[in-house]
Amino acid sequence: MVAQAKKRELKEAQKRKKQLEDRCKLEESIGTAAQTWNQEILPNWSTVCTSRRVRDLWWQGIPPSVRGRVWSLAVGNELNITHELYNICLSRAKEKWTTAAPFSETESEDAGSSDRESSLELIKLDISRTFPQLCIFQKGGPYHDVLHSILGAYTCYRPDVGYVQGMSFIAAVLILNLDTADAFIAFANLLNKPCQMAFFRVDHSLMLTYFAAFEVFFEENLPKLFAHFKKNNLTPDIYLIDWIFTLYSKSLPLDLACRVWDVFCRDGEEFLFRTALGLLRLYQDVLTSMDFIHMAQFLTRLPDLIPAEQLFQHIAAIHMSSRNRKWAQVLQALTEQKRSGVRLPGAEVLS
Repeated sequence: MVAQAKKRELKEAQKRKKQLEDRCKLEESIGTAAQTWNQEILPNWSTVCTSRRVRDLWWQGIPPSVRGRVWSLAVGNELNITHELYNICLSRAKEKWTTAAPFSETESEDAGSSDRESSLELIKLDISRTFPQLCIFQKGGPYHDVLHSILGAYTCYRPDVGYVQGMSFIAAVLILNLDTADAFIAFANLLNKPCQMAFFRVDHSLMLTYFAAFEVFFEENLPKLFAHFKKNNLTPDIYLIDWIFTLYSKSLPLDLACRVWDVFCRDGEEFLFRTALGLLRLYQDVLTSMDFIHMAQFLTRLPDLIPAEQLFQHIAAIHMSSRNRKWAQVLQALTEQKRSGVRLPGAEVLS
């Protein structure tokens, strides 16, 4: 017994040593990468950002210390939003908060969708549901007021869009990586991208086009799983809407979601759908053995532990080309098909 106990103790010690060595190696590689980004890439951004070397480094994950700056540069500021404009929008939001009538959670559920989505009060309810495990966005937490401010300012900046559930997760991820005003600028520009605008404005026609494009590449890459989904009537809207709405920040562990964001900022909307296919490829063996209910449950609540490197290997194995047409070409063809009056698959789901 003593010998067995000593053996176990030795194994545990070796395991701890290995974990410590791995952590040290990871920290060292992150430090080296941060130095490369700070000294070589960021000062020469416009000339090197599209080079093969930088794209390869990007794929490996951006070091947390420079992530916010890289995201800002990659997302850009086509809307030309200034810090001053953010402060103006925030002042307007604060004025509305002071004049708004008290708003209960029960009332929010009963309100009409347009009232609910544009309500500054609903933001308060949603903030408490944003990354609750971190305890930093909830009432009394260090980032509660910052998140409240950015979301409130956005409803005044884009009253035609208002506040939509899911936005709080996107704003929260940006807050963790950027100063407040810069987070707002990145937030507004991200939401202004065609895919995000289609989903947040609930443009059914365009959402269906995105789903149809996704299914083209789904069938191309994972024909067996695609057939299984079809047989069980599992349509993309069941799992994709939540993934796209929150840019995976609600569905994936936060560190992994940030890695997805890294490449999304580099490659645009196509990467969101490529990531979805990577997830389906990672879990295809599990999914093919499930029925509709279990598949839907699995995809709407993914495992807590998802191996990052493994997922990115599966994403890398996805080919975003169908009959020599890239994502943008397939999307364009389906858009034209829709305009000509041809009904896209799954139209009954969102109509």
